[in-house]
Amino acid sequence: MDKTEWYFEYELQNNRPGLLGDISSLLGMLSINIIMINSIENSKRGMLLLSKDDENITRLKTILEKVDTVKIMKLRVPKITDRLAVRHGKYIHLDAENRKTVKFVREEFGILVDFMAEIFKSKGNKLIGVRGMPRVGKTEAIVAGSVSANKKWLFVSSTLLKQTVRNQLIDGEYGEDYIYIIDGVVSQQRSSDQHWQLIREIMQLPATKVIEHPDIFVQTTEYSIDDFDFIIEIRRDKDEEITYETIEKNLFDQNDGFSMFNF
Repeated sequence: MDKTEWYFEYELQNNRPGLLGDISSLLGMLSINIIMINSIENSKRGMLLLSKDDENITRLKTILEKVDTVKIMKLRVPKITDRLAVRHGKYIHLDAENRKTVKFVREEFGILVDFMAEIFKSKGNKLIGVRGMPRVGKTEAIVAGSVSANKKWLFVSSTLLKQTVRNQLIDGEYGEDYIYIIDGVVSQQRSSDQHWQLIREIMQLPATKVIEHPDIFVQTTEYSIDDFDFIIEIRRDKDEEITYETIEKNLFDQNDGFSMFNF
């Protein structure tokens, strides 16, 4: 029988000595293995578990519901956010109104890269939007996430080193191993019909596409924000406002063609 992964999170009601040992012993008696364990934001602990019998997970829940030292918070097949919570010891912050929007600040760069890598590892047609002000680390995080996921990255439009606006791909640049990176502002302001034809072709590929400035991108395409699987917001601090007025006004220096987004 194949083993199944589970995410188990509990809140400490009475953090007495030996409690973790007791829970570990209980898991052992139920033939449930601990893959990873970590404290999560002070009063909680999270575990990734492995069990070959789902009935033992049910037994675990029944037993722990009868004790007063811990309170079960989550016991489920792990989501991406669960894995990262155990790995980093903190929660990823989801937008209260739109659960597809995930918020990070610059100092959370490590967990941000891991989050992107987990998305990039999954197969299929994924569409990811990245919001953020200039020089906050959007492209840097996308590239680092691609490396962590063992994927190749390809700039369809970008201003990382110089202005990049691609009109075609070569034969070796197609495939699920690629992360296609599109800057919505550059594509809107510096593109040709051939460039948009290439974008439409790429959008149909069974691969991951990452759109910087997705709100600008959807203004000139048939896509909407609802088509995105995730919207990732990156700020220098939690109170920074992401606004496109300055971005659209000052993106390009008309003298040399370089962008204010250059790192």
